[in-house]
This record gives sequence, C-alpha cells and structure tokens, in this order.
Amino acid sequence: MAASHEDFMRRAIELARASMEAGNGGPFGAVIVRENQIIGEGANHVIARNDPTAHGEVMAIRDACARLGTFSLEGAAIYTTGQPCPMCLGAIHWARLSRIYYGFRISDAAAIGFDDSAIYAQFSLPESQRLIPAQEISREAALSLASDYASLPNRIPY
Repeated sequence: MAASHEDFMRRAIELARASMEAGNGGPFGAVIVRENQIIGEGANHVIARNDPTAHGEVMAIRDACARLGTFSLEGAAIYTTGQPCPMCLGAIHWARLSRIYYGFRISDAAAIGFDDSAIYAQFSLPESQRLIPAQEISREAALSLASDYASLPNRIPY
C-alpha cells in the first residue's frame, strides 16, 4: 500500500520530535518525497551544530541531494512540520522542489518564539532602510569573475 500524505508528515514530526527532545533545535523536521518514496530527511540542528542554517528543510534538502548525487530535486515534494521560513523557502526554490506540505503556520511558529515577520518585512524595504546595511564594492572585479564563469566551456548551469 502506498504511503499517504499523513504518513510522510508523521515521519517529519517523528524526526522533529527526536531532534527537539535531544536538544538539537526547535520542532522542525522535514522529509522529501519523490514517487511515493522518502529520498531525504532532516531535522532542526541549529543548536547542536551552532549553525543558523541547519533548519529541518535545509537538512532534508542536503540529505536528498547527497543521496541522489544531484542539486536538483525537481518533481519531489517536501513535507515539513512548520510553514517554511524565508531562508527555507529560498532553499526549496533553489532545489526546485515541486510542492510544499506543512503542518503548523508561520503564525503558530511565532507564538512559540520563532517569529519570522521581521525578516519578511526586511525584504520589502529598500536596501538603504534595512537593518543590515549593504553596499556595492569592487563591482568591476566581481563582474569580471561573473563573465569568466559565464564563459567556462564545461559550466553546468543551475
């Protein structure tokens, strides 16, 4: 019998709970599924790894890509305990995942101390008004690097 959406979400919750109870990070776990098979799993390890990017979704993407030997997860879906934060949403798009299924909402995460609203608000502001200043420097040298990359004969586009 084929696994159901609930089965995949149950696995994401199991991963999150085990990691959370071990003190690795928050209640965030994820599985990546293609053709009704789990191809990647991950849980939040921000605290355990001292890595602010070690969210459940990112860990699952890393796991799936390593298992498959590819950077594209096109045609796969992610099941995640919480609606993805801005970073994870970006990673999901870069990995070319085709669908997102989530358990609790961003507002639910905010209620337990994971409030992404300030980050979302930053994206809509002009660069000059953001909390973290950004400034363009060495544009010509950086453009030269980009041009060199674009002309590599064996470049693999992604």
